[in-house]
Amino acid sequence: MELIDRKYRILQAIIDDYILTALPVGSRTISRKYEQNLSSATIRNEMSDLEDLGYLDSPHTSAGRVPSYKAYRLYVDQMLQPFPLSAEDITYIRNCFDARTKQIEQISMRLAKAISGMTNYTTAVMTSIEREDQVLSHLQLVPVADRKVILILVSQSGAVQQMPVELENAIDPDILYTVSKFLSKRLEGCRMSKLRSTLIEIAEQEPDEMSRLLRTLAAHEEEAPEVKSIVVGGRSNLLSNPEYSDVEKARNLLSVLETRDKMISLLSTKGEMEISVRIGPETGMEELRDCSVVTASYRMHDGRVNTIGLIGPTRMQYGKVLSVLNQVGRTLNELFDGQDDEQK
Repeated sequence: MELIDRKYRILQAIIDDYILTALPVGSRTISRKYEQNLSSATIRNEMSDLEDLGYLDSPHTSAGRVPSYKAYRLYVDQMLQPFPLSAEDITYIRNCFDARTKQIEQISMRLAKAISGMTNYTTAVMTSIEREDQVLSHLQLVPVADRKVILILVSQSGAVQQMPVELENAIDPDILYTVSKFLSKRLEGCRMSKLRSTLIEIAEQEPDEMSRLLRTLAAHEEEAPEVKSIVVGGRSNLLSNPEYSDVEKARNLLSVLETRDKMISLLSTKGEMEISVRIGPETGMEELRDCSVVTASYRMHDGRVNTIGLIGPTRMQYGKVLSVLNQVGRTLNELFDGQDDEQK
């Protein structure tokens, strides 16, 4: 059902005010700040209709209203106004791609820090890194059952791979810890593309039980074409919002930010959309039911796709967030165009 102009204006005013204040919005606020030509009684009637239509909710502790997920979706799809970035903001973003910064993980850390600082939301940058370019930093074997362990590989760039391994026999956790230290020392600096063959070489020099374990690890070691590196900036930003003053809610939210698989799932783009806005339940995670997640995917010069995601409350400043992400895209295009000109 389409909203008539007056309801539309009132709903937009409620959303704008709630985004700024995080306080339920009453009819007197709308009458005083946004719609001086309408009486409080008229606005109350319109707000009641908007609640019946599913666009507003009524907190039990207040006579005011707050926007629903349905209202935010309408707001993002139809009501957003362009948010102009300052010259300082644009320069700040461009400096993240300083030509002297060659390592993709350094750029990711700069971007995460810059965007979280500009928006005051948590920012995650997920980068696809060719596996053959990765160098092992350390290895860990984590027991999860009698004969099952998780093989964790951490590269020098910070990229992490996890893979389940089923052993022939149960191994004491203390022995697994010792083996992890031994392998980390032997394999440090090994290219990931050579890891399988190197494990087999080491196995040939070890006693039978150790040799069997190493060959089992080599058999499970994946030849994945790329790995995902995730950098998160501004974790504490979310906790500054009143929505997360509840300790349990904050703990659940932070657990998502610390769980690699959930972050990969959250940042993985669906379909061909370059920018995606998911609000509340649309995130697909119960822990993020009161959050919005805005992701933008950018195809890099080498063909790989990197993703930036911002996580904030549903009363996020969507206009500013989208302007920042669009500026990142424009900066990348300028960078690539400049590289093309240099190669001509």
